[in-house]
Amino acid sequence: MSNAITQLQYLMKCLRDEQFGCAWDKKQTYKSIAPYTLEEAYEVLDAIEREDFEHLKEELGDLLFQVIFYAQMAEEEQYFSFEDIAAGIVKKMLRRHPHVFPDADITRFGEPTALTDQEIAEQWQQIKAQEKGDKKESMLADVPVSMPALMQAVKIQKKVSKVGFDWPNIEPVFDKIREELDELEEAIKEQNQLHIEEEMGDVLFAMTNLSRHLDVSPDVALNKTNVKFRRRFARIEALVSEQNKRLIDCSLRELDNYWDQAKREGL
Repeated sequence: MSNAITQLQYLMKCLRDEQFGCAWDKKQTYKSIAPYTLEEAYEVLDAIEREDFEHLKEELGDLLFQVIFYAQMAEEEQYFSFEDIAAGIVKKMLRRHPHVFPDADITRFGEPTALTDQEIAEQWQQIKAQEKGDKKESMLADVPVSMPALMQAVKIQKKVSKVGFDWPNIEPVFDKIREELDELEEAIKEQNQLHIEEEMGDVLFAMTNLSRHLDVSPDVALNKTNVKFRRRFARIEALVSEQNKRLIDCSLRELDNYWDQAKREGL
């Protein structure tokens, strides 16, 4: 193990030291740290999206620190160690890449493979199925319910697609979206909030399905739109300020005109 990793583990151990450690770090639990883990993961994605590799290095360090944090807590409770985590993932990756490591043997690296990308993906799924053995549970049981909703929807759809529960092309997906929009409109007319929420969920699920068929990540696509909206709205704020006005004093038509100007400026 590298010296830097060893130092990081020791640093974490010191932070959690009962007598001399940091009060904040000592009181943390798996559940209290979990939101920070999710936040760090999104910051990694943000750095990747912006192709800011210096920032990416920093964010990956923050994410690694989360793993070290969990490992330290687990070691304190004698569940497992960081070494166990690393050894476990090495074993799993060797097992799931027989085309790279025959017989899950790391010493036999370098033998050529004739498998295509599709065949490799199918092999991966077969190995995962073998690992689960004869467990009598839904094939969706391993999709975390705590996963962000859009990501969860994509993962669910991909899994059921593998057993043929999917449309063969994109046309029926558009039909389904139109159907769900009609049902949402009816629910709105009924003024039934619970029904509106249900139908809104169906619309979003159908739109996620469209994203999947288009090979577009709905999370990435929506995030890009969020970034674009921020950029254009910042321009609206600047234009309003140049007129010595406040946003709240502008009519919707004025704001729309400023929005159109921001678009014309390429923002």
